[in-house]
Amino acid sequence: MAKTATPLAEETRDRLLAVSTATLTSQLFKRGLRRTFMTGLAPIRSDCARFAGPAFTLRFVPAREDIDTLELLNADDYPQRAAIDAMPEGHVMVMDCRGEMECGPAGDIFVRRLEVRGAAALVVDGAMRDTPEIAAMDFPVHCRGAAAPFVILSHHAVPDFNQVVACGGVAVYPGDIVVGDAEGVVVVPRHLADEVAEAGWEQERMERFIQMKVSVGATLVGTYPPSEAVLAEYRAWVEAGEPGELNR
Repeated sequence: MAKTATPLAEETRDRLLAVSTATLTSQLFKRGLRRTFMTGLAPIRSDCARFAGPAFTLRFVPAREDIDTLELLNADDYPQRAAIDAMPEGHVMVMDCRGEMECGPAGDIFVRRLEVRGAAALVVDGAMRDTPEIAAMDFPVHCRGAAAPFVILSHHAVPDFNQVVACGGVAVYPGDIVVGDAEGVVVVPRHLADEVAEAGWEQERMERFIQMKVSVGATLVGTYPPSEAVLAEYRAWVEAGEPGELNR
């Protein structure tokens, strides 16, 4: 089983929580990474969508009738149950369900267990059961939608956990940093997390300044992207303590 990553520095985590997934994808694109945003996933609650933490993965494969039996599913050491009970605090559970929408691989009890263990979030490339109950929790869950049936043995089997998986078209390695907001989920390679967090935070500060410039009548040409003159204005604005208003 793959090793989990060392914990994020508090400053890095705080900055990742402060910037949008749109900003993070921009920063990753600048570094040559183009497939980092999970397609088709959305938060169950848009007001409870933000999270950041290392990935802890769970891999589902198509079930096979001669192997995946009720006895196997009910065993105490079944990998799905074992993975949730082994979930490290502050990590994000990422379930590779192959986009399957006909059944939910987990519901509110599993989500509650993750919450109690101190997990940062649950990300599922598939449907979830008990979504009304999950929506009442203050715990971020991103998935493709809802499906009430729990016919997991007719669709899924869990051979292992904390291995490389695919989720929303993105490769997720254990320990990658997974970040979510109301727009979706992005995967940041662990070795780039500190750098991308800092650059993303600076990008958003500059974009706040550009928004203010546009709001008082500045044209896009020369402002976005900023010219040398606008960059000089930006540096002066930062040195002045980032005042909340600009002159027209």
